[in-house]
Amino acid sequence: MFRLGRFARVGRVPALSAYTARRGVHDASRLPSLISTSSPDFVEKAEAMSALVSNYEELVGAARQGGGAKAQERMRSKGKKTPRERQISVVHGISVAGGAYVPAMADENIIVRQQGRIFLAGPPLVKAATGEVVDDETLGGGDMHSSESGVTDHLARDDPHAIEIARACVADLGSGGWVANPPPKAPEEPLYPAHELHGIVGTDVRQGFDMRDVISRIVDGSSFREFKKEYGPTILTGFAHIHGYPVGIIANNGILFSPSALKATHFIELCSQRKIPLLFLVNVTGYMVGSKAERGGIAKDGAKMVRAVACVDVPKLTVIVGGSFGAGNYGMCGRAYSPRFLWMWPNAKVSVMGSGQLSEVMATVSKDPAQHASLKAEIENQSTALYATARLWDDGIIRPQDTRDVVGLGLGLAARERRTGTSFAQSGAAEGAFGVFRM
Repeated sequence: MFRLGRFARVGRVPALSAYTARRGVHDASRLPSLISTSSPDFVEKAEAMSALVSNYEELVGAARQGGGAKAQERMRSKGKKTPRERQISVVHGISVAGGAYVPAMADENIIVRQQGRIFLAGPPLVKAATGEVVDDETLGGGDMHSSESGVTDHLARDDPHAIEIARACVADLGSGGWVANPPPKAPEEPLYPAHELHGIVGTDVRQGFDMRDVISRIVDGSSFREFKKEYGPTILTGFAHIHGYPVGIIANNGILFSPSALKATHFIELCSQRKIPLLFLVNVTGYMVGSKAERGGIAKDGAKMVRAVACVDVPKLTVIVGGSFGAGNYGMCGRAYSPRFLWMWPNAKVSVMGSGQLSEVMATVSKDPAQHASLKAEIENQSTALYATARLWDDGIIRPQDTRDVVGLGLGLAARERRTGTSFAQSGAAEGAFGVFRM
């Protein structure tokens, strides 16, 4: 048992009475203080600390004149972007482990063929961890990432070509607020005559054609910087100019698969970030169906594309140059998704599905051939461009050779709208200040 009195009697510790005499009796929850604020030691320490705090406050005040937030404000006031808001990656060599995330998080990613590598673990570690024997090109080379994984967006032949692509990417960064009217670039006529569009597309929407041949007869100088060319090839995405105005183009080159939808979603976000208007050139039968497509998540990936189209805050212009069927009409900015303008070529067809597919579906629920023929004729009639435009479902039927001029006028109107601040997103410090979520 600890007995303070005994120790006090032998002089080992002060008696309890000594504490109570000096400090008095206090509430157990209150801490007493024996500090003398007039002592030289206290005064010296207080002065030193006050000087340190004052110096710190001066430094903080100076920092507040600059710093990350102020730097962003200064850059935006000049119409510029900070590096963290616009990231372009060029992979000339090996990017491994944590370094693999640097290009993977970039807005646009360029890799040199047979030279660049991106992987979380190299072949030796993969073999040690899983037993798999694989070479570095197969594991993370440019061809694989550009055509299969989608990690990279541009495949370069060599180092100079990669730098050339990077410069083109910088040229298409946009101003962050599309205010130019007149256009920021002098218009340039396409290299190929517009009347050739008649022979490229034809009147039968079931016959395929390469949409690049259409784009080359619409855009300035027939110049089109394609985005993710090797990935999801059934949809084309890329940057161009029409009548001097910058535009991001999304064009169908076949049915929409999951990679196609993800590619389009990524591109839509890029244009939203950079405040670049979107032009949809539509010739789509819809999204891929079947058990393989469903297991691959076509509904999920298609929904990403549809949501991106619905939510993007830049002007959207749509030209239906062929068919626009089913959910493909949603993903390609059909009437329900409020494009600024929607035009149709005379051969255009818009329907829930093609008349042939609908007839086959009806054959499973009805055995009356007369009803099938009647329904098919009705669908054929109601899916024509004339039927739609007569009900004001679009902004008119245009001649194919007039597409460039009509779209150019639409872009000019959208630019004027942006300049006056009536629409096309609200200006402000946060405008366009987000990274692209790579699909």
